[in-house]
Amino acid sequence: MRLGLALGYWGRGPSLGHVPLAQEAERLGYDSVWTAESWGSDAFTPLTWIAAHTSRILLGTAVAQMAARSPATTAMHALTLDHLSGGRVMLGLGLSGPQVVEGWYGRPFPASPLTATREYVDVLRQVLRREAPVELAGRFHSHPYRGPDATGLGKPLKPITHPLRPDLPILLGAEGPKNVAQTTRIADGWLPLYWSPTRPEVYGPAVAELPEGFLVAPMAQARVCDDVAEGLLPVKAMLGFYIGGMGHAARNFHADLMARMGYEAEARRIQELFLAGRREEAVLAVPDAFADEISLVGPRERIAERLESWRKGPVTDLLVLSPDAHTLRVLAELNS
Repeated sequence: MRLGLALGYWGRGPSLGHVPLAQEAERLGYDSVWTAESWGSDAFTPLTWIAAHTSRILLGTAVAQMAARSPATTAMHALTLDHLSGGRVMLGLGLSGPQVVEGWYGRPFPASPLTATREYVDVLRQVLRREAPVELAGRFHSHPYRGPDATGLGKPLKPITHPLRPDLPILLGAEGPKNVAQTTRIADGWLPLYWSPTRPEVYGPAVAELPEGFLVAPMAQARVCDDVAEGLLPVKAMLGFYIGGMGHAARNFHADLMARMGYEAEARRIQELFLAGRREEAVLAVPDAFADEISLVGPRERIAERLESWRKGPVTDLLVLSPDAHTLRVLAELNS
């Protein structure tokens, strides 16, 4: 099992510690570093800056949001950074949910998310392979554009720039069993959310039949500390925000996943509290047991024991979310 460093996205402003942390991860032998985006900083610009200050570590987006860019635009970002970094890019993508897609990006959330994702990846593959001009008569993505307001003048094109790697890895964030199953068919890897080593079945039967060489790269918050309850507070804060606020009360994929993991009543309670403006109570309502099973928190000996369960399953890359260089060092030592 390889280790990756997950940096997430910026908060109020740039995170000045990201480059030194990525450099330390590279020095410690981490295989990859990952950036993200929500509705603030983008995923590609910080990754480009990190690329300029590192030499070996792979560069992943976990995740770049599909609604933010057309698939051709995303392919341009990926192939450009892949050239500049010497072939280090891993393209992680996610569809997000209706609240973000329609509220922030001003686009309709696709009526068939699986079809929209499949078409998006199809265009990416065509651009990166550069075997012929891109053509797709899709339901959500058409090349050339064929909508009712089309001029009819569009022509199929292929990228001027030759991609460095036609097989640049594409990973997808997927939560529902059907989405996970499709991911194993059309992508090179999967970015699970809230991965629990003891509950792989919540993602459906596809997890038991992964293709050879398929990447499984979940993110886990980690912290080496003496007080487990205190160490879990950042995990619970993240869960409170995602379960309570990253989606509508009637349609929240994160809350649905938590419910499938055996915490349905707790998930709905967190939503109620968060949407009522009682955010601190929402965080405290996150069960310690749930926060604990999807993270690596506690003394070194406890983390060492729990790390074994992550190694035994299908996980190929553990993306460690921690701003603490000491924790990164301990995990590198335990995983060596």
